[in-house]
Amino acid sequence: MALRATIHKVELHISDADRNYYASHSLTLAKHPSETDERMMARVIAFSLQAQDNLFFSKGLSDTDEPDIWVKDLTDAIQLWIEIGQPEERRILKACGRSDQVIVFCYGGHTSKIWWQGIQHKVARAQNLQVIALPKEGIETLGKWVERGMTMHVNVQDGEMLISTEQGQINLIPELWHQAKEN
Repeated sequence: MALRATIHKVELHISDADRNYYASHSLTLAKHPSETDERMMARVIAFSLQAQDNLFFSKGLSDTDEPDIWVKDLTDAIQLWIEIGQPEERRILKACGRSDQVIVFCYGGHTSKIWWQGIQHKVARAQNLQVIALPKEGIETLGKWVERGMTMHVNVQDGEMLISTEQGQINLIPELWHQAKEN
């Protein structure tokens, strides 16, 4: 019998002074059996940094033709494609061809640096690609705080994040490794 996804409910309160975005989201996350708590929390952090009304979690790990998070317009065209982790360059380039904007959020510390050094020249032609590294230690801490029902407060200001849960609070400073070209 196949293992089923574990459902997590997150009340996410975002105060993003950098983007003038202030909203609350009631998220239901299906954590795939092969997904770690750290990866799930990286998805929540990526959602927080890109939050908007039409941002949704996709089938993710269950469907290889979909990103982890996306924005689609009314015609079903993909406006924003968000990948979590260290995707292959082929997948990144395919996403760049299918979407207006692609953001990769990696969170593996040194292994992410090695991954990026190995593919950065192969994806350099992608004009709509952005790569952001989330600090490994911070994501590991958030992974330890995972509960089936959580309330998170995320404050973003000057590129820094203050994340508070019932378990405590932590500062994260995402690093921009690759910036999309301006049109």
